[in-house]
Amino acid sequence: MSVRLVGERTLTRAPIFDERRRADVTAATDDGDAGGVRPVSSCIALAVLLTGVALLTGCASDWSAPHPSPTLIAAAQPGFLPATPLPPAATMTPTAGSWQDASPSEGYRVALLTMGDEPATVTMIDAVRTWARDVGADLREVRAGADPIPAISEAIGMRADVVMSAGDGLVDPLAIVTASHLDQPFLVLGGELAEPTANVLAVDWAGAGFRGEDLGQAAHHDPASFTPERCRNAVSAGVAALLSGQSGVVVWLP
Repeated sequence: MSVRLVGERTLTRAPIFDERRRADVTAATDDGDAGGVRPVSSCIALAVLLTGVALLTGCASDWSAPHPSPTLIAAAQPGFLPATPLPPAATMTPTAGSWQDASPSEGYRVALLTMGDEPATVTMIDAVRTWARDVGADLREVRAGADPIPAISEAIGMRADVVMSAGDGLVDPLAIVTASHLDQPFLVLGGELAEPTANVLAVDWAGAGFRGEDLGQAAHHDPASFTPERCRNAVSAGVAALLSGQSGVVVWLP
């Protein structure tokens, strides 16, 4: 079947085998209200539908495409960064609230790796989601099962600007995997690796600080310290530290 558009009318040419069918087709085609409007309306409706599908498909950005290096759109306040460079595995203690004005450039790619349903973990996950929405970050989540290694590998394969982790059960597996992926930044929230490599930054505070099964919970561990405000501060301060050039250290929140 061939279709031509002539002005605002649609002419349809198809095999006609008897006079009755010829009359029906001619009447439908020549009728300006029926044959001229309905086919065009159908085409418009189809076009609108396809456009909607295309828009929905394009909502999720393609992380395999080239991506500008993330930056801070505003620097942290004085008192955030240490006065002198820190050695590996050292601890920096920024002034309270000095990270509040710092936020990443829009589209900052975050792979959030989670494990467990403990209240502290759930609070941290919610804090990351809220932070990502507020700063315009591109957040994707990977939930680990009983064996977290596949989930960690999946998160690394996403090519995110940072892989964040929430959940004590991820600390030991991350200690094994992170050293083999030095080009991937990691941000451990509410815990820390015993011997972090230069690509791992952790955020702790009084009440947090799980360092793995062999070392157990820190003496000051308190799940009740994982409040929404504290967890939000951990995310903000951690990202501010990473994008300010800090890594391989622990950010200790006052």
